Amino acid sequence: MLITAIPDTARSQQYPAKPVRILTAQVGGGTDFVARLIAQGLTESFKQPVVVENRGGNVVLSAEAVAKSPPDGYTLLIYAATLWVAPLLAPLPYDAIRDFAPITLATEAPNMLVVHPSVPAKTVKELVALAKARPGVLNYGGSTTGSTTHLAVELFKSMAHVDLVRVPYKGQGPMFTALMSGEIQLTITSGAALLPHVKSGRMRALGVTSARPSALFPGMPTVAATVPGYESETVFVAFAPAATPPAIVNLLHQEIARTLGRPDVKERCFAAGNEVVASPPRETAAAIRKDLDRMSKLIRETGIRAE
Repeated sequence: MLITAIPDTARSQQYPAKPVRILTAQVGGGTDFVARLIAQGLTESFKQPVVVENRGGNVVLSAEAVAKSPPDGYTLLIYAATLWVAPLLAPLPYDAIRDFAPITLATEAPNMLVVHPSVPAKTVKELVALAKARPGVLNYGGSTTGSTTHLAVELFKSMAHVDLVRVPYKGQGPMFTALMSGEIQLTITSGAALLPHVKSGRMRALGVTSARPSALFPGMPTVAATVPGYESETVFVAFAPAATPPAIVNLLHQEIARTLGRPDVKERCFAAGNEVVASPPRETAAAIRKDLDRMSKLIRETGIRAE
């Protein structure tokens, strides 16, 4: 599908008239997985190559490059909430609201609250009661400062009014090992990653962190049923540079939604622990602002800073 384009300097051009780049995080992660699904679909729709460029390590590498790119739809960004959370922890050379035009919240992946089997709590309600009875006794596994795992538990602590002690780990693997050995008592992280350990009995799942029950984890209660308003999901969002013409942003949303709505793509997302959302640009922008306000308040009140 082609549209006539929009910038004053190129009104006679058609979009897309050349290859499109999608910048994202390192190879192999959830962001990369979503970016490649979208790139394949857009390549088929646009009849132009849509290539994924992985820039691992730091969100700045991708974000700054896209923010400084011409707003013509040929350089896009797909990233998780790190994009707007990281600037809350330390000064960065971009503004998550000012410098980007949201295209779509492509998919979301619910997290899961799990405990070691020795913890005498079978429900979220019992865990909250236990933590209140033993303040500062239960340890939780947290990865990088400001990560989804870290902030998910800190948000739970704040909203449930409990005192849990963070034990940081350099990666998911060491954190899982510590939890299964009883070195720590709980964590909140990717439900898809935790599920095999829950099924094996080495961890006990208490709740899913989506606002509503998730089809990914049938029958599992939400944390929000006990802690009203609690929600913590890993989201993958597509952006264009700010000032990208609305017609291009809307076309990109339309074609990404078309790709993600295909049964085979939805099945692949589901198998990887993701639920397709494909929300429109305005709704996506509102969701980002809501999460940004919530995380800003949490980080301000807890004094979290980048390490």
